[in-house]
Amino acid sequence: MSGRGFLKSLRGFGRRSSSSSSSDGTGSRASRRRVVVTGIGIVSPLGVGTRHSWKELLKCKCGVVKLDGPDYEKLPCRVAAVVPKGDGPNELDLKTRFTTSELRTMCPATAYALIAAEEALTDANWKPEDEDDKRNTGVAVGIGMIDLVDVCTTYEQLKKGYSKVSPYFVPRILPNMAAGQISIKYGFRGPNHSVSTACATGAHAIGDAFRFVRGGETSVMLCGGAEACISPLAIAAFCRLRALSTAKNDFPQESSRPFDKERDGFVMGEGSAILVLEELNHALERNAKIYAEVLGYGLSGDAVHLTAPSEDGTGALLAMDRALKDAGTDTSEITYVNAHATSTPLGDAIELRAIESLFGEHSKNVTVSSTKGAHGHLLGAAGNLEAAFTILALQEKVIPPTINLHNIDGETNLKFAPNSKQRWSVDTRRVALKNAFGFGGTNASLCLAEYTD
Repeated sequence: MSGRGFLKSLRGFGRRSSSSSSSDGTGSRASRRRVVVTGIGIVSPLGVGTRHSWKELLKCKCGVVKLDGPDYEKLPCRVAAVVPKGDGPNELDLKTRFTTSELRTMCPATAYALIAAEEALTDANWKPEDEDDKRNTGVAVGIGMIDLVDVCTTYEQLKKGYSKVSPYFVPRILPNMAAGQISIKYGFRGPNHSVSTACATGAHAIGDAFRFVRGGETSVMLCGGAEACISPLAIAAFCRLRALSTAKNDFPQESSRPFDKERDGFVMGEGSAILVLEELNHALERNAKIYAEVLGYGLSGDAVHLTAPSEDGTGALLAMDRALKDAGTDTSEITYVNAHATSTPLGDAIELRAIESLFGEHSKNVTVSSTKGAHGHLLGAAGNLEAAFTILALQEKVIPPTINLHNIDGETNLKFAPNSKQRWSVDTRRVALKNAFGFGGTNASLCLAEYTD
């Protein structure tokens, strides 16, 4: 069945009315608690700090660099998007952020998540001292991949003797430890949750947190993902999958090129983005700043292949359609899609086909962009970083660019934002979809919107 035909079969079930029961047991849509974003924290290849990363993105800056060192010289891919290291403005030196004892207990991804969480909580002005408030605040943060360098180094230490193995080795490699460390640091006793769903991790964490708040489990959630797995072994492994870009090793800033005809694979990135989600009345009562509203969340499985998406795009299409149904939103209300588009020949084309199948004639009114040209593919931290950028786009009424997009691959009615930001001009409320897909055929889509009373 084609993607368009499959969409028709989906629509046969009909959109649920506002008075119908929701599938997640939270009751009618009219009685659901509204969920808003009140804080954002970012550690990215574009720099440390939300405002800085956002400004660099809009200026079409790129965080992809050449990988130096003898272990990379023999690999087909020698580029990656790394968090800028150093003691300069918007650079990161973990040794100045944490004590030596603290760094022994965590992997770099957890450290990135803690830094982003601190910024997000400060931004939201939410660092409660009251015990009830702490019990009413939860954490949902995931990590896509464990630190392979830590594993290899620890195995070499074991060869020297059992006592050389760090007692913190296991806590460092568990994917839920970013959530655990954040919860411990701030005393948050609400839901403590973590997912590890490959490149959909960050989006799934946001979606799950959204449901916790909407369903009444808690009033505040910190959510997102973190990743720090760039190493010779990780690069080699993804090269063996033929997933990484290899054609632009001497021009690293040109290597990540979503939707472009010359794209040849993704560029591995690292970092973290954390959001503070909050029940609307809770936010209003404390006069919190509101960036945007989370309207809906959709999930699906491709059920096709370990690493390749379904060729007809039905997995992506299902996730988007379910997000819209969950939000009670029609396709005609969507004017921007922040795509997963990683710069792989197969994945980008399939996602565009799914988007156009979903929107049909409305496609001509929908702009699609992928910010991965600027910051690479952060794997488990991709969906949350890009959700943060989508939220800022909603707030500032601007569509972030897809850099390195010079020749769009294929014919489509969709609009793009190649190599420069665009004003997001509409006559109605701005509503967007944010997609994230992962190996194993796991898909997520978030429906995000301008906050209105």
